[in-house]
Amino acid sequence: MKKKAVLKSIVYIFLAFLLAVIVFLGVLTIREYRPDAVEKLNVQSMEQTLEKGEVFTILSYNTGYAGLGKDEDFFMDGGKNVQPETKQMVETNLEGITNILKEEAADIYFLQEVDVHSKRSYYINQQKYYEDALNMPGNFACNFKCDFVPYPLPPIGKVTSGLVTMTEYKVTDASRIALPESFKWPIKTCNLKRCMLEERIPVQGTDKELVLINFHLEAYDSGKGKIAQSNMLAKKLKEEYEKGNYVIAGGDFNQTFEGMDTYPIHDQGSWVPGKVSADELEEGFSFAVSDNAPTCRLLNSSYSGNYEETQVYVIDGFIVSDNIEVVNVENIDTQFEFTDHQPVKLKVKLKE
Repeated sequence: MKKKAVLKSIVYIFLAFLLAVIVFLGVLTIREYRPDAVEKLNVQSMEQTLEKGEVFTILSYNTGYAGLGKDEDFFMDGGKNVQPETKQMVETNLEGITNILKEEAADIYFLQEVDVHSKRSYYINQQKYYEDALNMPGNFACNFKCDFVPYPLPPIGKVTSGLVTMTEYKVTDASRIALPESFKWPIKTCNLKRCMLEERIPVQGTDKELVLINFHLEAYDSGKGKIAQSNMLAKKLKEEYEKGNYVIAGGDFNQTFEGMDTYPIHDQGSWVPGKVSADELEEGFSFAVSDNAPTCRLLNSSYSGNYEETQVYVIDGFIVSDNIEVVNVENIDTQFEFTDHQPVKLKVKLKE
């Protein structure tokens, strides 16, 4: 009898556990973030005008939610950490990132991985932090929203994060444009929903616009997701170019650039990005990228302080239409002090 009672208890425990898992997955599924294909944003804007022939700068920077400074590793890259140990560490990184943004002052900022209400960054509204520090409004497009991300242990927990574009120029329209999803149920219920953040700036004295597209493409899928997202990005660029607009897209490609082999892959057992080729771009577009310094490091351990000892990559940069002259593009060497990426600064001129 005792044996039967024990077996019955085990069965009940298993059934209770199974029921809990089903309920949990059901809640995640019901509460899954499901944005529309295109969502108009409530535009935050200043009034500076943009003229043809004007030279201006754009800085793209994956801020790593101010949680991936030089002493951090990350579980998805072979490390162990999920978040910094203290809120003060996030605040120190935020201050450091902001100082870089100020020192490398730009007319337009493309920021990726900006948390606005996430456990991993101690619920600091980082968009507001950057806006207040730079005295510049920003528009936000969410690409990661989940009530509770259950992995790893300890779990990531609640996340609300996304892209932020900031500028002093007058923005007349801003939209969140969904990119193809890379994962299926149930993983997709608590995974990123990648997107493009589009802003439109009128060019004075013309009927054309400068179309800005901030993005962060897929990192950890089999490769199909990045391809689908890259194809959609290319289609969007072509559509705007055919209208006669000036077009600049920039951000984190999560792909290296064919022919740029300054920082070879020597850690084949860890995360290896795909490669993107200039042949894949639509006619009228080219990459604006540099290899004077890497733009990203592998997070399997803390930063060694040496590019040859730490696996590094160039995976951040821009795509520019040929009616825009690229004056200069440069990666800013920060020694990965405050995040796992380094900013890319682009100086351009709208052709007459």
